[in-house]
Amino acid sequence: MNSLIGRRGALALGAAALASPALAQAGFPNRPIRMIVPWLPGGSSDTQLRMLSDLATKTLGQPVLVENKAGATGTLGALAMSQERSGDGYLIGQMPISVFRLPAMSRRPTFDPIADFSYILHLTGYTFGVVVRADQPWQTWQEFVAYAKANPGKVTYGTPGVGSTLHITMERIGTQLGIDWLHVPFRGGADNIQAVLSGATVANTDSTGWAPLVQDGKLRLLVVWTAERTKRFPEVPTLREMGIDIVADSPYGLAGPKGMDPGVVRVLHDAFKAALFEPQHVSTLERYDMPVRYMGTEEYAAFARKVYAEESAVIRKLGLKMD
Repeated sequence: MNSLIGRRGALALGAAALASPALAQAGFPNRPIRMIVPWLPGGSSDTQLRMLSDLATKTLGQPVLVENKAGATGTLGALAMSQERSGDGYLIGQMPISVFRLPAMSRRPTFDPIADFSYILHLTGYTFGVVVRADQPWQTWQEFVAYAKANPGKVTYGTPGVGSTLHITMERIGTQLGIDWLHVPFRGGADNIQAVLSGATVANTDSTGWAPLVQDGKLRLLVVWTAERTKRFPEVPTLREMGIDIVADSPYGLAGPKGMDPGVVRVLHDAFKAALFEPQHVSTLERYDMPVRYMGTEEYAAFARKVYAEESAVIRKLGLKMD
């Protein structure tokens, strides 16, 4: 009888351990966690993810150390994670939307956006817009578009890279309006801004790193790609208001290599979810006009599958290739 109770008790404790990530992963984390940010230091993503990491550190009891791996349109972090044989929770990173596009643009993809990753949680998205130097003659988006149509191949626009939301959306706009403009990819936001200020490019398409320069009168914001006008620039119209039915905000979250223990994923999820809603972090998001767009682990994984299918279809329709 005692033996039966003992066995039942052991089974109950085992089930409780499986149900509770805190019990199942009592030793995690016991060393620093690496957070890959696939952009140059100083931009909106880097600033936001550093704040998020600092706040999550308090919950996890171990430092979350940011590593910048810029290049390849924000996919070098995903590439590094995909090369891990199995995730242990000590390597995680941002999953920009370009991760779901570049495999569709390559004949020999270096990773599978669904099979090679363990999705943790979704975080936020960007406010994008098109800016030109303030001394350019175009006062409105309509005037800019009219010039681009009348001067095929002369309007250059900068983005953070090939296959980025900025690149894809500008090509969609060009196709819809019959505009032939020239894409100029950069490694990061700072180079993109400098190019439009110096006259090396005609337009800058990027997230709101340009906002202070717009407020200072050095750049002019012509249009935003949000569903509604932004709080900071309420006078600037959306693409939809201009007759272009596109909303683009490049949503992103955090993931790790494939095969991560569900208990480890839960510990990371809980820590970063708490950090996501911390007032300091929300303030950082607001600084860049970025909304909180939380999704839990299962919802985010389903969202990733949906985005991969949709973005692959767009790439095929536009005929974009990298090799």
